Amino acid sequence: MHAIGVSTWVWTSPLRDATLAELATQVAGWGFDVLELPVEEVDHWDPALAARVLADHGLAATVCLVMPPGRELVAAEPATVTATQDYLRRVVDIAVEVGSPVIAGPAYASVGRTWRMTGQERHDRVAELRDNLAPVVEHARAAGVRVAVEPLNRYETSLLNTIGQTLAALDGLPEDGCGVAVDVYHQNIEEKHVGDAIRSAAGRIAHVQVCGNDRGTPGDDHLDWPDIVTALTHAGYTGPLCIESFTGENASIATAASIWRPLAPTQEALAVDGLKFLREVIGTG
Repeated sequence: MHAIGVSTWVWTSPLRDATLAELATQVAGWGFDVLELPVEEVDHWDPALAARVLADHGLAATVCLVMPPGRELVAAEPATVTATQDYLRRVVDIAVEVGSPVIAGPAYASVGRTWRMTGQERHDRVAELRDNLAPVVEHARAAGVRVAVEPLNRYETSLLNTIGQTLAALDGLPEDGCGVAVDVYHQNIEEKHVGDAIRSAAGRIAHVQVCGNDRGTPGDDHLDWPDIVTALTHAGYTGPLCIESFTGENASIATAASIWRPLAPTQEALAVDGLKFLREVIGTG
């Protein structure tokens, strides 16, 4: 059965050591198995301290890479690409320190960056992504970590929107070093059928993030959760389901994620009610 996790982004951004310790105590007490840790900057929190805190609370970790403006692997100056590769390699090292099997996120372009492309231009950008991601994947592979590449909805990127596009972009890169990160929020917008899109990625799903279709509580929404869970089983995915949502109390993240209204009565309710629902839908409630 799937472990259930929750992102610290539900409550805070950027993550700091003291907040991480507080959240670890809370989410472990609520019954979560995993705490998802975003790396907005590599010096925002101490991986060694985080590893000790998580171990003390019986929590596993997953790690998210973060792509703000200026982090680019395609259609960018060579120095920008190199700096982005260096950042991603450091995130892999952090994942090793905290015991995360993945680094997950849109490892290709900054969130919110969109531009029109002809068919040939798209082909060239995908080839460029494959070339520029390859050394990061090799670094991750050597460390026993997978790069989970996340397609985003059309309002947040124009490069990879669907699972199919992401699979094509990763074609030729080693499966034990990279895969697809499925975020049901984005796939609900972009896929013809979310379950079928998940099934098409059998063997290549490296990470899964969940929330309601409105970025709120899983289950308090219109998604076909039984089919999503069945599709993940069909695709051979056995990793955690991590709740990813955001707080509207932080100005920068609220704007970046377009959180303009409360998505649940409280952030605690979003997490706790989501956990209860997910336990039920995977049959472990």
